[in-house]
Amino acid sequence: MKLVVFDVDGTLVDSQHLIVAAQAAAFAEHGLPAPSRATSLSVVGLSLPQAFRRLVGEDGPVDALSESYKRAFQALRLDPAYEEPLFPGMGDLIGRLHARDDVRLGIATGKSRRGVEHLVAANGWDGWFATIQTADDAPSKPDPAMLLQAMTEAGAAPASTVMVGDTTYDMAMAVSAGAAAIGVAWGYHPAGALFGAGAVAVVENAAALADLFPGPGPR
Repeated sequence: MKLVVFDVDGTLVDSQHLIVAAQAAAFAEHGLPAPSRATSLSVVGLSLPQAFRRLVGEDGPVDALSESYKRAFQALRLDPAYEEPLFPGMGDLIGRLHARDDVRLGIATGKSRRGVEHLVAANGWDGWFATIQTADDAPSKPDPAMLLQAMTEAGAAPASTVMVGDTTYDMAMAVSAGAAAIGVAWGYHPAGALFGAGAVAVVENAAALADLFPGPGPR
């Protein structure tokens, strides 16, 4: 049995416009200049406190920015201009992997559990994931705790676990946990950085990712 664990933002979901806008709103609320788009996206995948520490330093208003970001994110999510579409082919891939009897699915993300529950419900994925680990459950990536908890909950060994993500934080977490790391090239960190952080492969699209999981048909 293989456990395939997916990151969310930048891997399953294209949420960049919403993330950048919510960060800008949070900084504006505290009278601070917003980071550049590239800088904003560079911290995607970290938990909110860790992300804001990277952006404003240990002595900055980390907790206050985190709370402001949460409020802005929830408000902007209601605006059709800030959709969070699945990346092309990823919904189909999740469906095909879910239908197999030799694969279990998992999520490991810097999003809150509330955010993941919204994603799961919106896509009709209720009950599809054997384990869901969020920023509410473990230290921020690249700490391996989130992935180690996922393996324990799903009853999977590191040798049979694959982490799929778009950032160096995902790759480093997988390496530290003893799992295989697969990067996706459509996210927020470049392929070279993903390989440098331990990716065994970086794929260009969902079809190429699916090719890495050959196996029997659906149950």
